[in-house]
Amino acid sequence: MFIKSGPTGPSANAWYDPPVLMAQILFVGMGGFLGSVARYLLVGLLQSVSAGPFPLGTLAVNVIGCVAVGGLSQVLETSSVLTSDARLFLVIGLLGGFTTFSAFGNETVGLLRQGGGSLAGANVLANVLLALGGVWLGRTTAQFLG
Repeated sequence: MFIKSGPTGPSANAWYDPPVLMAQILFVGMGGFLGSVARYLLVGLLQSVSAGPFPLGTLAVNVIGCVAVGGLSQVLETSSVLTSDARLFLVIGLLGGFTTFSAFGNETVGLLRQGGGSLAGANVLANVLLALGGVWLGRTTAQFLG
């Protein structure tokens, strides 16, 4: 769960406190809006200057997002510089809107750090294969229905 308990963050009961929950939703939403707009602009810019069909813009966004979430996660784990609201805004909102691949990368590294090499490998395989399979299924279904 993304809500920290204890003196530095909201309690687990925040889910039952509508004003706190609404504030958290707004932090995530504002970050998500900014991250999505940044992704749209950066992908468009990079694709317009790159030659060929390779999705360089998407690759760049995914790598930048993963570097950013790795750095922020390290800061969040080792210091109390950022509040839980800042974490919601930056990690879940901004970087989540910028690229969901950053969440995948962060979770996979988390599994590795906890000694779950086989779980990390399974996570990579499952995400790649199921995501590609999902895209194929969606396109095939839409083509069949259309």
